[in-house]
Amino acid sequence: MEILNRKVYHDYFVEDEIEAGIVLTGTEIKSVRNGKCNIKDSYGIIRDGEIFILNMYIDQYKEGNIFNHNETRNRKLLLHKNQIKKLSQLIDLKGLTIVPLKLYFKNNKLKVLLGVCRGKKSFDKRESIKDRDIKREVEKKIKNHNFYGA
Repeated sequence: MEILNRKVYHDYFVEDEIEAGIVLTGTEIKSVRNGKCNIKDSYGIIRDGEIFILNMYIDQYKEGNIFNHNETRNRKLLLHKNQIKKLSQLIDLKGLTIVPLKLYFKNNKLKVLLGVCRGKKSFDKRESIKDRDIKREVEKKIKNHNFYGA
């Protein structure tokens, strides 16, 4: 089960990817396993040598009663110190942004694939839409050609 952030590829150029663990409570992990999570508007920040993900929405667990969590709380990510230092330098020097690309389970642990991204301008977005449409047309013609040619 994966939770993808498709909006990222429309709004940003992804320059680098890094895998991180995430600190969650018991009811949060149960909600994520049920697919009740949204990372569309979330982003990462580095504060006091630690990295956090903000605006990640995890719905409250239905059977959670008093132990339920706040849906959009800041969640700590687990990375090595040298990885955090490298990310911090990229953000400060190049003006890049940390954005979650997807959530997935690996060996029964929840992982976040972070993208180190540079924002797109509106003309870049139009260009990528144009490229996508051209690619779709070519694939459609190849598919139709193979179907009628055989």
